[in-house]
Amino acid sequence: MSSVALDRPVDVLTPDWRRSLIALGGIWAALLLIFRRDVGDVVDIWWNSTTYGHCLFVPPIIGWLVWQRRREVLALQPGAWWPGLAIVVGGGAGWLVGEAAAVALFRHVGLVMLLQGAVVTLLGPRVARGLLFPLAYMVFLVPFGDFMEPWLQSVTVALTMPILHALGVSASVDGVLITIPGGYFEVAEACSGAKFVIAMIAYGALVANVCYVAWARRAAFMAMALVVPVLANGVRAAGTIYAAHLTSVAAATGFDHIVYGWVFFALTMAGVLAIGWRWFDRDPDAPWFDVARVQAMPMRVADRSMAAGAVLGIAVAFAGWGWVIDSRADPLPDRIDLPSVPGWQRIAITGEPWVPHYPGADHFLIGRYGDARGRSVDVAIAVYAAQGEGHELVGFGQGPIRENDRWVRIADTPPIAGGTAQRMAAPGPVEREVATWYRIGSTTTGSEDRVKLETLKTRLLGGPQRGVAVLMSAEKGAGDPRGTITEFLRAAGPVDAIADRAAGGR
Repeated sequence: MSSVALDRPVDVLTPDWRRSLIALGGIWAALLLIFRRDVGDVVDIWWNSTTYGHCLFVPPIIGWLVWQRRREVLALQPGAWWPGLAIVVGGGAGWLVGEAAAVALFRHVGLVMLLQGAVVTLLGPRVARGLLFPLAYMVFLVPFGDFMEPWLQSVTVALTMPILHALGVSASVDGVLITIPGGYFEVAEACSGAKFVIAMIAYGALVANVCYVAWARRAAFMAMALVVPVLANGVRAAGTIYAAHLTSVAAATGFDHIVYGWVFFALTMAGVLAIGWRWFDRDPDAPWFDVARVQAMPMRVADRSMAAGAVLGIAVAFAGWGWVIDSRADPLPDRIDLPSVPGWQRIAITGEPWVPHYPGADHFLIGRYGDARGRSVDVAIAVYAAQGEGHELVGFGQGPIRENDRWVRIADTPPIAGGTAQRMAAPGPVEREVATWYRIGSTTTGSEDRVKLETLKTRLLGGPQRGVAVLMSAEKGAGDPRGTITEFLRAAGPVDAIADRAAGGR
């Protein structure tokens, strides 16, 4: 392997490096200012969400990774590079898709790609190759991974039950509810281990790069970093329930929150690192890359000022397009009403209240209907003149069950008339079934993914901007709740007609 002497003082920059870094710093500042709303959203999630609190450590980690490579990187020649604009365009397009479809993940990924693309465009492919891992590690600035929660809930339940039975605990399970003689436990999203697994992915990627050279060992460590916390979380859940079996539910859950938050996570991280330590194969003093080979990469240098202007122009163009999209909205009536349903009368809501969560809706109504047979159905309608950040049909913590609600999801159930359905419970216990439909333009669906796709189409290509959510729910007790919802819907008429009337149509 060839090498070059690295005798340049690390605290002295050449004039070319100084100009390049000033240009990059200016463009980064401009990008963060243009997309300041998304920057604020991301930082707010880091600070307030326990699932993504680890992201607060990512910026200093990236700084440390760059600092570790400073000698090799400063030995390279920076230069503007036109092909880097492809990454900038990709980032802008990703952000626009997220803006149009009201998907925060796409906007956040797009913003990170814009920052990465600015580095590649203004410093060139050689420097980008030298900083490849720090640039790639920027993906962990994006809060992602909550989609794993339902799967991890199921895995945690599957691991917990055999352990409890082996310990002699008489336990039964219904969806995500585990019942023992002394009470019942919900394997909620917060208990699924998702926050643990998401943080371990970032941790595992860092260790795999810093401590290993062989790709087989890196892959093995990453696999261990994913599998161990999942298994450990199952053991933790079983241990908590077993402790409740021996003491009380309140004592066990209170202790679990302290241990899991501060001790369990740290011990598991240390355990994973200890297991992988034996196979570390990276020399701490080894260079991070072959400077001579990287410096020999072909590159046609572009004008720095023109490249910086192009990055800025692309960002402004996509941001402007997003502003045009956000300005679209459909007129709505001043007030909306729940439908009149033959054979069913409006009655007072009693018992354990259930209120779905649609905080950004322009109109929201909920009411209860009863029939002569004593059955009842709750109907909720949320109407949006247009969708966007903070007022979308589908978003985190909204829908049939709000975050930290008294109601918890037990299990997803088969669709009802095309609407997604789920069974949920509240302390008591009280169980109910709820079906959800969405209306976007002329499309009625129960799929959240279809909602995002139709929202993207109407916002980018034009058409009706309004969106409507229709929810129907019945308690378990007075007959089959699914049958009650089906019969009520048969009397009320098609969901698309109910949604259109609520949005001001006919």
